[in-house]
Amino acid sequence: MQNLNWTSIAIGLIAGVTAALLSLSANVQSALAIFFFAGSALPILIAGLGWGNASALIAVIAGGAVAAAMASSHFALLIVIITLIPAGWLSNLANLARPASELGGPKDALAWYPLSNILTHLAVMVTLGMIAVGAIIGYSGALADQMVDLMLQALRQQEPLYNPDPAAVAQMKAIFGVALPLVQGALWVLLLFAAYYIATAIVRLSGKGLRPREDMPTVLRMHRNAVFVFLAGLLLCFAGGVPAIIGALVCGTFGAGFVLSGFAILHQRSRGKAWRLPALWLAYGSVLLFALPVLLILVLGLTDTRRTIALTPAGPKPETKSNNN
Repeated sequence: MQNLNWTSIAIGLIAGVTAALLSLSANVQSALAIFFFAGSALPILIAGLGWGNASALIAVIAGGAVAAAMASSHFALLIVIITLIPAGWLSNLANLARPASELGGPKDALAWYPLSNILTHLAVMVTLGMIAVGAIIGYSGALADQMVDLMLQALRQQEPLYNPDPAAVAQMKAIFGVALPLVQGALWVLLLFAAYYIATAIVRLSGKGLRPREDMPTVLRMHRNAVFVFLAGLLLCFAGGVPAIIGALVCGTFGAGFVLSGFAILHQRSRGKAWRLPALWLAYGSVLLFALPVLLILVLGLTDTRRTIALTPAGPKPETKSNNN
């Protein structure tokens, strides 16, 4: 909790109020609701990355308090669990460093918490946060059934003679029941990591960042143990009921991490190649249009789980502390 001063307190309060207002804006702009919710992590991240853990903690508390006062305690609890706490924790991890000599490195350098661990922590936090939110709101998969019913109703309006087999409808609902948490978890990991990436760039430009700039194509990987968690989630998908929903969520959150890693690997391996630009355009474009390319990028991410540690010269760092990698 170093750097607790009037500046960090003020920054934390401003960041918390901003985060709460962004979350509340999602109720007005429903079409962009998910982006407003994810965007509420940005001020928390900026406060934590630039002004330390004390500022991030104050921002989380202030954001929850403002949301409770302007909306409800239920709404405040949801955004604190799913957005504000993960953002504050990410900024804490990003600011962690230890003497490189403890890891067998040079004596006059600091080793920063690996980005692979940070990305894996993000997947874990989103998974736990969504499970907690599901328990609070009583999620049971009924939303997926409602989506299928609405889709079938729209099809019947266009084609009155359309009468699907009840068994096919039940199978469709079962597939949607697994696909919905998978997509929700994956999308949330991608959006929060995008907020982290933007926040690090903003803080670096302001000259307040503690963590050194890293080469994303080289260091953006998932922790090696995350592979086993992903496989466990995949097995749970076939268990049925609540375990299948949790398994799909795990596949979505951890799978999104491996997809990010896969794209980073693609960027790294295509450096200096004549085909780099068309290959990247094809990869990103095909992922947006089709499902199969996403699986290929996912497999690519699963094949490389290296952990690269950033080093900087040792010196007085206001938020530097030891960590266990």
